[in-house]
Amino acid sequence: MTKIISAFPGTGKSFYHKKFPNDTLDSDSSNFSWIKDEVGNNTKERNPEFPKNYIEHIKSNIGKYKYIFVSSHKEVRDALLESFIFFYIVYPDKGRKEEFIKRYKERGNPEGFIKLVSDNWESWINELSSLDKGCEKICMVLDNLEDELNHLERIEYGEVLD
Repeated sequence: MTKIISAFPGTGKSFYHKKFPNDTLDSDSSNFSWIKDEVGNNTKERNPEFPKNYIEHIKSNIGKYKYIFVSSHKEVRDALLESFIFFYIVYPDKGRKEEFIKRYKERGNPEGFIKLVSDNWESWINELSSLDKGCEKICMVLDNLEDELNHLERIEYGEVLD
């Protein structure tokens, strides 16, 4: 059964996908949210079909992968809920802000992205932690997404007492 994992930036979606490419689909929403130019690069024009096109992409891949990694943006989460697609939302503990800012710098994210996340950290984490329907929340206290997914599987198989 495919699990849809909506995970906060820097949690390890791409890292996990590189390690387990046959089991995962790392579905970057930017490939669906922007109009492409003639050579396939994203323009600065929003795709009017987004997030519907993204949700259709997700639906078409359910059953093909163990995990589908998707964006944690509000519009994506709302579209998942509207489509009755259950998902896991993975987000870092609020106290890990500096660690995640360091991750973004080390992986070469643009300063604008880093500032955006830094400025909105608390409100975004609060928003994710207060979700109350259509998903299971996973506040990431372990090192990365791989550790959290391994822990989730152990719980599901009754190997860990919660």
